[in-house]
Amino acid sequence: MNRTSTYKPGLAWFAALSCAWVFVLVALGAFTTSIGAGMAFPDWPLSNGSINPSGWLTEIDKFAEHSHRLSAAVMSTLTYIIGVWIWRQEERAWLRQLALFAALLVVGQALVGGLRVLFDHLHIAALETSAGRLFAMLHAVLAQMFVCTLLALALACSRPWIEAYGGLKGTVGPRTIALGRLCVALLFGQLAVAAIMRHSQAGLAMPTFPLTPEGGLLPAHWDFRVAIHFTHRLLAAAITIALAAYGHVLWRDAAVSRPMRALWMGAAGLLALQIYLGAQIIWTGRSVTMTTGHVIIGALTLAATFVVAFFTHRDSIEPART
Repeated sequence: MNRTSTYKPGLAWFAALSCAWVFVLVALGAFTTSIGAGMAFPDWPLSNGSINPSGWLTEIDKFAEHSHRLSAAVMSTLTYIIGVWIWRQEERAWLRQLALFAALLVVGQALVGGLRVLFDHLHIAALETSAGRLFAMLHAVLAQMFVCTLLALALACSRPWIEAYGGLKGTVGPRTIALGRLCVALLFGQLAVAAIMRHSQAGLAMPTFPLTPEGGLLPAHWDFRVAIHFTHRLLAAAITIALAAYGHVLWRDAAVSRPMRALWMGAAGLLALQIYLGAQIIWTGRSVTMTTGHVIIGALTLAATFVVAFFTHRDSIEPART
């Protein structure tokens, strides 16, 4: 059996296409949450006791939730195929371990999604929410972790990564690496805060933008929903500054190639669009289109930034082939 780290076109393309599918899953999950259809079916893993429930093709809430479940099943299958493929043909121990982590993560994500449905009836008075909504928050956070994990698998199987070209032209400086980590951490934290805000019904806790209803920068009245909403806005400002600084060091670092700089420009453009969509959510009273788009663009912004940052770690993860 050939267990080398040479470029395998079939595996590379399959992993890349699986990455495309994960954004279909994110989009369906975002749409389901935006229209409040997370409890369209009170049971799990079946929907009203069936894999083809009545009304799912004609009723929008059932269509959203059941489509999300079906797309998750497809994503699980794709992940397991990638995992088996890597374990059979790859000699890189770290990649095999990452594939195993991805498989475990997709199982955990499915279970958390199921618990979101099964425990939604349990109210937690101290937090003014249900146990199901807490699981929904965790489900959204794990989704972003899964996106990054799947991207890492696809990158590690790609020709530029394996043959050490296209992404880097030498050793990347420590400031570049540090700022990349910071940007990814901030974006991940922002998406976690957004998940809490979304499932706490705090999207309009501050119903005006960019100023507060009183015309100031700080809210006049505070509660949990206002605090989590305000944190979301603060993190958006911090991410804007950090991503701008990251672009500056990427352009000054001679080891970073044009494709990586172009990808940073894409991330910067996505961030600008993300801020615009966030404002539109406020101005339109939480439009389903704007809210769904905001979630999708947030995931894409994290993905683009993660790809750049992950590539800058290539030499420390895997020495160049000679």
